[in-house]
Amino acid sequence: MPVILKRPIVIQDLAEIWEYIATDNELRADALIDTFDWKFQELAECPIIGKNRDELYRGLMSLPIGRHIVFYLNVPDGIEIVRVLHAARDVSFQFGPQV
Repeated sequence: MPVILKRPIVIQDLAEIWEYIATDNELRADALIDTFDWKFQELAECPIIGKNRDELYRGLMSLPIGRHIVFYLNVPDGIEIVRVLHAARDVSFQFGPQV
């Protein structure tokens, strides 16, 4: 089974997404988090399905999931999730040299 690493900020991203959606519908928020988990597993098994985002950070990949974008890096034996952001956000602002 491939490794899925999540940076601490990813946990925060997912919590904020859940809280925003849960204000209207907790079941929908739970379902979206489940979808993210399922997609993380899919990415870990086949990381090349994402889009190369070298313009943001060398080696960074991304995959849209609904209205959100998952940003990740290939690591030995799996992936490292770097951020999960709403597609409407200025993603270039979120990534600096410290990614």
